[in-house]
Amino acid sequence: IRTVTVREPRLRRTLAADFAKMLIGRTIAQLGRRGKYLYLHLDDGKIWLVHLGMTGQLLVEETGYPLLPHDHVLVTLSTGHRLRYNDPRRFGLMLVGTEEEIETVTALGVEPLGRLFTGRYLREKVRRTQRTIKDVLMDQRVVAGIGNIYASELLFRAGVRPSRVAATLSDAVTDQIVEATKAVLREAIRHRGSSISDYRDGEGKRGGFQDRFRVYDREGQPCYECQQLIQRETRGGRSSFFCVTCQR
Repeated sequence: IRTVTVREPRLRRTLAADFAKMLIGRTIAQLGRRGKYLYLHLDDGKIWLVHLGMTGQLLVEETGYPLLPHDHVLVTLSTGHRLRYNDPRRFGLMLVGTEEEIETVTALGVEPLGRLFTGRYLREKVRRTQRTIKDVLMDQRVVAGIGNIYASELLFRAGVRPSRVAATLSDAVTDQIVEATKAVLREAIRHRGSSISDYRDGEGKRGGFQDRFRVYDREGQPCYECQQLIQRETRGGRSSFFCVTCQR
């Protein structure tokens, strides 16, 4: 990392005063991901943590491209490339810290596509809760990375109402939810994610999974399985979409 230019420090959390200093001269040794967070491992053992928020993009490009509105952080590399972070709504997050410091910030649960996310794990997490199953699945401390779109879609695939109290679900149903989670996420990855408004993938391309939604954002439209109209309910500022016939 040759240079770091912070054009706008006010992201979800204001960038640290020494953010640029901690990056300049460091080498990005390895790239990783946990949940919705990008992990850029540095050669001094620290991690450069990036969360794209709702509208953020971290683009790799040749230097010399003109700057755009909402380009907040610019990082030039010894390869001649530039990392450009663009985020119109500034909901993203960037910080540099040790693994312990990063874990304190993220407090992430298991990966939904990993071997640790099983029916038994989910049953242990919901055993004493009165929260809904959708709230549990979207709790990043339980499962890392599931958002509102995929929670609605996977619960439809599993045949479970989003409003069901998680602790009341049978072993068979929790197993179905885990299987549906993995199936829906793998399908979404194959179709490059979901572009509802301005989302683009790491190559700047629109996703295609929004064309395969079964319930999300389809309020008042017929269910593809039973023709019953898809319903919507709002809890805690988030909308859930479901079919009253196919989901119990």
